[in-house]
Amino acid sequence: MNIAAPARRIASRTPFCPSIPFRPRHQQQRTAIFGSGGKKDDDTASPKPNPVLDDFKRKSEADPTPAQQPQQRPAAGDLSASSIFEDDRRAQQQAEQENLQQDDGADKKPERDPANMQRVLDPDPNARERWERKKVIQMVRKGGRLNKQQMVKRTEREHLLRTHNMKTSVKKLGMLARQIAGKTIDDAITQMRFSKKKVAQQVLEQLQYARDEAVVMRGMGLGGVEKTEEEAETPTQIQLKDGKRHTVADPSTIYIDQAWVGRGPFGQLPDYRARGRVYVMRTPWTSLSMVLKEEKTRIRLHEEREEKRKKKILDNVWTHLPDRPVQWQRQWYTF
Repeated sequence: MNIAAPARRIASRTPFCPSIPFRPRHQQQRTAIFGSGGKKDDDTASPKPNPVLDDFKRKSEADPTPAQQPQQRPAAGDLSASSIFEDDRRAQQQAEQENLQQDDGADKKPERDPANMQRVLDPDPNARERWERKKVIQMVRKGGRLNKQQMVKRTEREHLLRTHNMKTSVKKLGMLARQIAGKTIDDAITQMRFSKKKVAQQVLEQLQYARDEAVVMRGMGLGGVEKTEEEAETPTQIQLKDGKRHTVADPSTIYIDQAWVGRGPFGQLPDYRARGRVYVMRTPWTSLSMVLKEEKTRIRLHEEREEKRKKKILDNVWTHLPDRPVQWQRQWYTF
């Protein structure tokens, strides 16, 4: 029986022999090219000393690297060493240790010197003593009396509010400022609620904010909160500066004494025109400022105007000169 096999392959195969160990073909080629790896006497020869390697082994045995250390199994619920959050936790632990060290170092710092603190807080004691002496002398001379401005500041309340810049012009916002000036805060809120102006809604929010701020910070508008109908004061009729009559039911009612506008920065917007031209429009921004006071201020101003008017009438009344005989020869009177 003939076998269709190349004679070259059959001849190249080595017959099996139990005394010769079998080696794969790639090992046979490596041995044939590079040799058997040295002589037999090289195995018995002692290796050459390597000081660098010996030093590395000595250090590795003394202080094993984390790779050589036995890996501890993390506790239940803890992060593993390969977790992406492990670095954050280590950084947090290191920061805590540094804070503890700083706290320990801060406790060891020397205490502050009171003399140094006194020199900083009171650099010129003589000037301070002279100023205190001057104020004491003024208080003694006045007998504890206050001038009119100081008395008004102590007895009457007021609150100033300046709004943020609103995207409108001075002309448009000025009309609303004139509309709410002189009105009570509730009437002004009602006017802005039903106004057709676009910026009126922003003014409404600012009025509500100003009212709440005046009540909380200054204690305004709280005079008639706990009063009963019997304790309530009777309405007072006053005349305003412009000649209008006004009825005051509660002297603690908040009203807008002044309201004015302030020009703010200008913005820029593109203005597209014909033939591909682009101009720059200047968009105005305006702020609103207002001063809130209580009705007792208007009552005081009304009383001062009435007193001044009556005094002016009395001063302008013509009176006769006294009927006395002339005792000297002069062309003019001396009385």
